[in-house]
Amino acid sequence: SGTDGLALLGLTPSAPSCPHGPALLFVKTSQGKEEGRRFYACSACRDRKDCNFFQWEDEKVSETRLAAREEYNRSHQPHFTHRQNVERYKNFVQLSLPKRRFCQECQQLLLPAEWEKHLDHQFLCDISTAQLKCPSQLLYPLENKKTNAQYLFAGRSCQFLVDLITDLGFQRVLSVGTPRLHEMIQLKASQEEDFRVRSLLLDIDFRYSQFYTEDEFCHYNMFNHYFFGGEAACETCRKFLSQDSGERVIMVTDPPFGGLVEALASSFKKLMAMWEETEKEGHNNQEMPMFWIFPYFFESRILEFFPSFTMMDYQVDYDNHALYKHGKTGRRQSPVRIFTNLTPSMIVLPVEEGYRFCAVCQRYVSSGNQHCEICDSCTSKDGRQWKHCVLCNKCVKPSWFHCNNCNCCALPDHTCERTEAGCFVCGKAGHKRVTCPSLS
Repeated sequence: SGTDGLALLGLTPSAPSCPHGPALLFVKTSQGKEEGRRFYACSACRDRKDCNFFQWEDEKVSETRLAAREEYNRSHQPHFTHRQNVERYKNFVQLSLPKRRFCQECQQLLLPAEWEKHLDHQFLCDISTAQLKCPSQLLYPLENKKTNAQYLFAGRSCQFLVDLITDLGFQRVLSVGTPRLHEMIQLKASQEEDFRVRSLLLDIDFRYSQFYTEDEFCHYNMFNHYFFGGEAACETCRKFLSQDSGERVIMVTDPPFGGLVEALASSFKKLMAMWEETEKEGHNNQEMPMFWIFPYFFESRILEFFPSFTMMDYQVDYDNHALYKHGKTGRRQSPVRIFTNLTPSMIVLPVEEGYRFCAVCQRYVSSGNQHCEICDSCTSKDGRQWKHCVLCNKCVKPSWFHCNNCNCCALPDHTCERTEAGCFVCGKAGHKRVTCPSLS
């Protein structure tokens, strides 16, 4: 990142670990230059409140502290193993409805022998099979924006993705941080005879291990490509990716938007490499097909790491996110898009939701996204019609105007780059456009 901030130096072989797996190496930057000592910090939590792991790269850590840290990491692992949770589930399903309880405080399915421990907790009773098949609705979403950011796909976006995946002929979906998509696929597979798609969920939220077997869920951190279940879990993923009898695999991922793009890109490349290794005949230098769901303003960052990707116009909506909802209820349109390495013309977007096919660009675009003759492409990123600026030689948002001071387009009341806070009208410092003397 060019300005002051942190630069990620990545995963190192000797990295220390916190409860979220190997830590990442960072360095403070100023004007794009490295400054100061390098340090390790938690890969998953950007907020020190959630995981305060910190260690200087050149720091000598005493044996005592190392032992204490290992003990700490151990004590911060989940109460049950995945295998124990699978056993518990089998017992739970055999209980009669009145005996099926879910503790809301502990976010845990309870067996009758455990009721006493949870007496003063809030719990739900009569957990039906339908509820067990939709854990993303039973569990409380972890909406800490930086670590989990569990904003779950709205039904309509989820259904769209499932239909799209099916229409494109994929039979296996590696669902990385997309529990609701995984759930919908599993549900359809159990209800519809001819629905052949299977999904494997990789997610940092261990609560899902209560509902899915070890072949359906791996506890995984997408910021450092860490499988908490070790080699066995890694093998589960590898096995899932090795396509039996020509079954086609696609990876769908919906990372926290506060996440570091380069850390994610590095993990996704490792998952892609895993896929490449599985195919005996080689993939003719193809990449594993992928949908990366992320806000449009990260487009240049994603393309930096995956030049083969294109951004689709489809707006992905979330159930529990005030801003990212379709239609009138949200405050504005969702900025979340699908980035993919599939041929854009193959991604058919629903006409009834206001998308149309542009024959020149050979892709579906938002109806407000007009083809610009000068740029020779459909240039809008946010669903509104953009306008071409001759001076910038590109299309810009409709609310932007060309500022001669900055020599580019910007919002009318932006602070100019050149003069610390120059007026938009006359360029002089000390006042804003509204109070500009040259207007009077």
